[in-house]
Amino acid sequence: MSPSPITVTSDGTIHVQPDARHPGVVGHHGDAIKVRVAAPPEAGRANREVCDLIATALGARPSDVVVVSGTSSRRKRLAVSSVSPARVTAWLAGLPV
Repeated sequence: MSPSPITVTSDGTIHVQPDARHPGVVGHHGDAIKVRVAAPPEAGRANREVCDLIATALGARPSDVVVVSGTSSRRKRLAVSSVSPARVTAWLAGLPV
């Protein structure tokens, strides 16, 4: 199955808050999905934790979620393989507004 970019928001982005006390997918942040991670934004640690969180939420392997843009930014675009676009859309629809 080809990668499915997570695109429910207008520009399909994830907003990451590193060094958070309570990691997890929070909901929406403007036109993005907000994700909090405990890892600091050093040496790709926060990016790996974002991928792990999204993979767990979607029932995918962490290696199936990759950052396709924004590796050094709080705003990132992710691609997910092995998960249907319908499943991604359903998961995103269930997030708090």
